[in-house]
Amino acid sequence: MHTQDELYANKIFFNAALPLIKVIANDVPSLKKQFEKVNAVIQVSAKDPDAEGGKTGMHYLVNGPEDFQVVLNKTAENPDVELEFKSVEAMNAFFKGKIGPATLPKMKGVISKFGTFKAFLMTLLKMANVLGADKAPETEDEQRLMVKCMFYLLTSGISQLNKMGHEEIHEWTSKSPDRVYAIAVDNHPEVSAYIRIKAGKSRAGRGEYKRAMPFFTLRFDSFKSALGTLLGTDDMLEAVKAGRIVMDGAPEFGGQFGTFMLAVGDLAK
Repeated sequence: MHTQDELYANKIFFNAALPLIKVIANDVPSLKKQFEKVNAVIQVSAKDPDAEGGKTGMHYLVNGPEDFQVVLNKTAENPDVELEFKSVEAMNAFFKGKIGPATLPKMKGVISKFGTFKAFLMTLLKMANVLGADKAPETEDEQRLMVKCMFYLLTSGISQLNKMGHEEIHEWTSKSPDRVYAIAVDNHPEVSAYIRIKAGKSRAGRGEYKRAMPFFTLRFDSFKSALGTLLGTDDMLEAVKAGRIVMDGAPEFGGQFGTFMLAVGDLAK
């Protein structure tokens, strides 16, 4: 029997973290090149006696880096390449950095699709490095990628927890009118992300929300400032005083948003 936190963490890894593979494969030139000749179905799964068919997972339909589809909450019948974990708990431990004989997945299709497996594994390792970092990278391109991935992970993670009935998050969304909470860096709309909530429902989105002004936006003056907060290396109160962080909207509602971002981060660690 899985604990509720194990299920929450697993959903975040499947539906919020692993979709970042597509982002990284397209944003990192060396990895994008690796996918130029890839035409395959790539799957990540975990054995689960409580799931239909005894397995839970997601997969990618890849035909080069530009045609890279992410299919959530569904396993493919005959994937070309698959990482199959022995349990939900083993998968969670692996993605939290606890790598060893008990957590390593079974790797299928390595011999017949070695090029595909190599491209996917390199991108997966890059994702792990980006999300597992404890300090900001030196170059702006690496900072941009890290901020984008973290923004996407956090907003998607909140929405996924709401869909699973997380008590505090679902209470927040169920009492809310139609509102959008956003997170952004000044002059860099390409890394923006948001979550729209209304009457218990939620939807995460990438980029700027353009239909209306967001109800609340957590805005940073630079990638470095964003990473200082996201990685916990900057004092948030000092950052607000210095203008490195601006809260556009009601701070009391922004506090809730920030609390739920921390909840996602804690489950993914």
